Amino acid sequence: MPRYLRILIAIPLLVILLPILLLVVGVWLLYRVVCLLYGLLLNVVVWICWCARGRYVLLVYSESPHWHDYIEEHIITRLPRSTAILNWSQRRSWNSGTLPVQLFSHFAGDREFNPIVIVFVPLRWAKTFRFWQPFRDHKHGKSQPLEDESRRLFSYLSQHSIGDASLQRPQ
Repeated sequence: MPRYLRILIAIPLLVILLPILLLVVGVWLLYRVVCLLYGLLLNVVVWICWCARGRYVLLVYSESPHWHDYIEEHIITRLPRSTAILNWSQRRSWNSGTLPVQLFSHFAGDREFNPIVIVFVPLRWAKTFRFWQPFRDHKHGKSQPLEDESRRLFSYLSQHSIGDASLQRPQ
């Protein structure tokens, strides 16, 4: 095909596709901005409703035999009493309008979200600690990633004075 014919075909095609491409990019950017604003709104609500009352942590886990006992024995016992806990295995009974469910849905994402700990510190973006991959590694004999993630979580809590000894759950 001669070059001038390719140009004659490409120009109308570009004129037709460019507005569609711009529309798609615009919608995507708008979606990202709305998600960011919603995340900011959720953080502000948590700072006002939870942090002001001493609640800083959301834990979501399930009854999976791979991590249930470990979470109950080594994580929950070291978290503050005020920790909000959602059981993924009972998600059918969750009320999707509640703050913990909204927080989980927004901040956990859709990959490697169970088990997860989300920590809220006033005037800081929510921090997530994902345990899915460390437990997978642990299942295959590599326990260091699980220890590292646990250490990171409790170091972060300690750094922000969350979960002082007076707030610990009874052992």
